Amino acid sequence: MSISQTASNTSPTHPLLVNGYALESGTYDEMWHEQTGVRTHWQPFTTAIQEMGSEELERRRQDARLLLRENGVTYNVHGDPDGLHRPWELDPIPLLLHESDWAHIETGLQQRAELFNLILDDLYGPQNLIKQGLLPLELIYNHTGFLRPCRNTKLPVKHQLRIFSADLARGPNGQMWVLRDRTQAPSGMGYALENRTAMARVMPVLFHDCNVRRMADFFRTLQAGLSEIAPRQQSDPRVVMLTPGPYNATYFEHAYLASYLGYTLVQGDDLTVRNGQVWLKSIDGLQPVDIILRRVNDDFCDPLELNEESQLGVAGLLEAVRLGNVAVANPLGSSVLENPGLMAFLPNIARALLMEDLLLPSAATWWCGQTQERKYVLDNLDKLVISPIYQKQGENRVFGALLTQKEREIWRNRILSDPGAYVGQERVSFATAPSLIKGKLEPRYTVLTTFAVSHQNSYAIMPGGLTRTAPERGNFVVSTQTVVRSKDTWVMSEVPESHVSLWKQTEFRATPFGQGTLPSRAAENLFWVGRYTERAEGTIRLLRAVLNKLSDKRDDDNNATRQCRNALLQAFTTVTDTRPGFLGKGAANRLRYPDKEILDVIKNEERLGSLSFTHQSLMQAAFAIRDRWSTDTWRVIDNIENQWSSIQTRSNIDLREVQNALNAVLTGLVAFTGLTQESMTRELGWRLLDTGRRIERSLLQIALLRATLITPYDGFEGQLLQETVLSVMESLITHRRRYRAYLNLQTLIELLLHDETNPRALVYQMNRLNEHIAQLPKLGNHQRLSEPERLMLDASTRLRLSEPEILIQLDAKTLKYEALDQLLAYLETRLQQTSRILTQTYFSHARGVQQLAPTYQEIES
Repeated sequence: MSISQTASNTSPTHPLLVNGYALESGTYDEMWHEQTGVRTHWQPFTTAIQEMGSEELERRRQDARLLLRENGVTYNVHGDPDGLHRPWELDPIPLLLHESDWAHIETGLQQRAELFNLILDDLYGPQNLIKQGLLPLELIYNHTGFLRPCRNTKLPVKHQLRIFSADLARGPNGQMWVLRDRTQAPSGMGYALENRTAMARVMPVLFHDCNVRRMADFFRTLQAGLSEIAPRQQSDPRVVMLTPGPYNATYFEHAYLASYLGYTLVQGDDLTVRNGQVWLKSIDGLQPVDIILRRVNDDFCDPLELNEESQLGVAGLLEAVRLGNVAVANPLGSSVLENPGLMAFLPNIARALLMEDLLLPSAATWWCGQTQERKYVLDNLDKLVISPIYQKQGENRVFGALLTQKEREIWRNRILSDPGAYVGQERVSFATAPSLIKGKLEPRYTVLTTFAVSHQNSYAIMPGGLTRTAPERGNFVVSTQTVVRSKDTWVMSEVPESHVSLWKQTEFRATPFGQGTLPSRAAENLFWVGRYTERAEGTIRLLRAVLNKLSDKRDDDNNATRQCRNALLQAFTTVTDTRPGFLGKGAANRLRYPDKEILDVIKNEERLGSLSFTHQSLMQAAFAIRDRWSTDTWRVIDNIENQWSSIQTRSNIDLREVQNALNAVLTGLVAFTGLTQESMTRELGWRLLDTGRRIERSLLQIALLRATLITPYDGFEGQLLQETVLSVMESLITHRRRYRAYLNLQTLIELLLHDETNPRALVYQMNRLNEHIAQLPKLGNHQRLSEPERLMLDASTRLRLSEPEILIQLDAKTLKYEALDQLLAYLETRLQQTSRILTQTYFSHARGVQQLAPTYQEIES
């Protein structure tokens, strides 16, 4: 169907409208009508922002950007120059839709969701649509999303399609058109919710005055609708959200929705199938799973029956679905409905199944598997949008008008070689909506994505959705794979809407799924977040002491100062394990000119043990369990990342500037530790986090003590080194207060090894480790001490029984404190053994065969 376009030279005037808000020729604009000016439902909003002025609007945009950044809202684009975690962009000018306009859209989406549900039910059941000629067999069976093993695996409810999404655009006549249907794992709900949260914060009065319909009831309906499909109809089923992992484009949304809805976020390796039942691998054993809300493409969900190359799914999942022991939403195989070739046949199917015409038409579509339609597409390549019927790596839809003659010929040959794999579609002219550009409003082409969820045999529609706009004026390509802006979508009601809470209102106290249930992968990441945090903090403290000595030029000719400085540099190499560094061949020259080596250990991401490598590992582990951090905790994590970027992105930074920046990073690390200590409940997750911290702190301190104190130094040199060690271990002030002006090795040993009141002492770490390990689930004989308990009891006992007077006795042969060295070496071995056994006992079963690089599907889904 052709959409007529009428030119318009109307140029509305408004203080915020640049160049008179020049409309795109022949395009419908959401805010401006060419005859009457600002549309009625936009007038209160435009009046309000006119009173605000451009400076205030820009300030609120920055407030929203800061809020989104602090909340960790990102979109990952593989190969993007801004990195994996690109900040989410939100335009402070929402898309406004009047309630009467929305009513038509809502009814049309409900109709469309019902239609696609009937098609899905038929394709994996009797296939009457194919038998009656309403759908070509080749269109379905040649589509990779049609999974034959999924036939006759129905959910025990009317609606097989639990979640439906559609991309909408408005044509020049104001009619909403459907550009694309999304059915297998629709994304965008979380981003729409985060946009709404941000806008309600930065424009609270305007949001209230516009009577914007709220979203909480939609998400309550989503929860209730998923509960309906639970096997055996449990009243409180266990639900997990299956994600491809942190490399996925929309991983933030997975973590955010899982946390918001109260579901456990899992990856494929977190689940296993035993005796036809899906189980979650948790730190305290296997836990049954009833419902899987998946964000993994369906053919990747089961490597046993679907895609044997998948590293993202659960072997045997499809068999558990067949047996009715687990429900998956959306059902495996539903990606066949995303075949754009279906659009050519939807009008006839709607009349056959619903006895109705489509309320929301699709863009005119020609499937190239039909002779006449193929000829039309080939004759009009320069006017159509060409799409493969299924996703192919390196092959996406293209706009014929943007292709060169050579590129069109390439596409012509592709179509001729495999006609059934391609469709041609009419290029629908998108409507424009105002966006804030450099303090003024300008029209940008706009696409709206909204969502439907099934509950009690009907579909509920999200009131609003995720609106995306083109990056530049006149650019009609709107895609999340390019630099785009998003908008909140306001459906405006005539009367204020009452607030609806997401919390269930019950007369009894329900026990939430997740209390006491910690997936092994999350447990492992918490453990390593603890270790990497402490490693980064300890490295920075030692590095700061080294830089202080290097910056003190007053005593350059003093031999004791020089020897202390060299000892600290060598200790820095030992503690960070970045040999050769200031040890071994060439060390003398590097000790004389240390700046280059220090900067490399700080900034070299590829160097194991470097501060940059540690920071990168910490951020990866923290992001992998994004759903487990509070908003304030994530703000601290984001601040650490920003402070670190100020170091990493500067190529000409000197050590003085590095020291100032490292102080800011250290402050962030301390704040993160403080928040986790004061805000996390004392459950298994916190215990593993703190266990990692205590093990790493102990190992770092042991390495520092062995590198600096085993060999005696005389006089001022020894005192200077001991004072520095106390400072690095955050115990210098305590020592001065307790021992006044007396500083010797014995008092240092008493404070750093044996003082149970000193949080930096080794015995303090041992006590905490004994407490934490005793609280971990015992997977063997509950009557006996576990192996980690025995190791830590042995280590702490040996430490307690040691006597400072004996530890500081000088060995006559080696002229070293051998007793101290042997004790520290023994404790180090026990700590390393404990860490290894904890990993083998609680984390190793979470690991399967892993690919070294993320898969294409993991990145792009």
